[in-house]
Amino acid sequence: MSAFKPLVFSGVQPTGNLHLGNYLGAIKKFVALQEQSDCIYCVVDMHSLTAQLVHQDLGDQTRSITAAFLASGIDPKKHIVFNQSRVMQHAELAWIFNCVARIGWMYRMTQFKDKAGKDRENASLGLLAYPSLMAADILLYRATHVPVGEDQKQHLELTRDIAQKFNNDFSEKIAALGVGVEMRIGEETVNGYFPITEPVIGGPAARIMSLRDGSKKMSKSDPSDLSRINLTDDVDTISKKIRKAKTDPEALPSELDGLESRPEAENLVGIYAGLAEISKEDVLKEYGGQQFSVFKPALADLAVEKLAPIASEMRRIEGDRAYVDAVLRDGGDRARAIAEGTMKTVRDIIGLLQD
Repeated sequence: MSAFKPLVFSGVQPTGNLHLGNYLGAIKKFVALQEQSDCIYCVVDMHSLTAQLVHQDLGDQTRSITAAFLASGIDPKKHIVFNQSRVMQHAELAWIFNCVARIGWMYRMTQFKDKAGKDRENASLGLLAYPSLMAADILLYRATHVPVGEDQKQHLELTRDIAQKFNNDFSEKIAALGVGVEMRIGEETVNGYFPITEPVIGGPAARIMSLRDGSKKMSKSDPSDLSRINLTDDVDTISKKIRKAKTDPEALPSELDGLESRPEAENLVGIYAGLAEISKEDVLKEYGGQQFSVFKPALADLAVEKLAPIASEMRRIEGDRAYVDAVLRDGGDRARAIAEGTMKTVRDIIGLLQD
């Protein structure tokens, strides 16, 4: 084997309604990437158990995320769309990676510190080991690229560390089996079975903040529904939320530097840029010197134009449960075939007996 085949993998948790931040920061990027590479997009329902073990509607939430994928333009025939729990090789590889990763690596994860808080001893083991399962999600398909937001960069670094340690530890066995790719790790060349996955980051609106507080990320867990635009919001609700979005009394600047120390203004400019697929600089060239009484209606019109058709299509797809289930079933079958191929080789590399 001379090189890894380019492949994009990413996943979204089925916890709460998807919002504008999820769309601009992830799903819109997913749609664009499918024109450039083979893609596997996963609803990571097993990950959702780390946030909350008991769900009343996990199945419907999983279908809702799938509907959002499809309504946004992801093609489930050309690419793979499935839910994680259909492919149990995710859990199998995660256990192996639990034995590769070091406890210290997990304790350094910022998200674990934030979510566990001061009562770390009462956090679930799943929350601590979450990044190991994330690494398994990616490397089970030997994905070469993963679109990530700023808050996931650290987890992808850990995925790279796990792949690197596995490749180092088993380099000789990988070479003997003839299943590796020669790669440079520091000063030495090793035979690697897993790629060192690269992040896909960027775009004018990679991180969307709350409409009520520009210092906080837009979140589905925020108690105020006015803090976010949900992908299921209708035209009137989208317009209302943008009209009520927090701003400051100053006009928009003409230069990007003028947005410093103005988080709410920068957030709205970033949202416009992301929806219009232009740079923030271009937004300010058009609206610099204008008051928010002019800019907000323009942003509301743009948001309605871009999001309302997705919301309408998402509602239509969600109403056809049999279709959504068929997409997930087909995607699961195709993903499982790839995953089992990977695991057969991993078992051979490690020395686990199998038929």
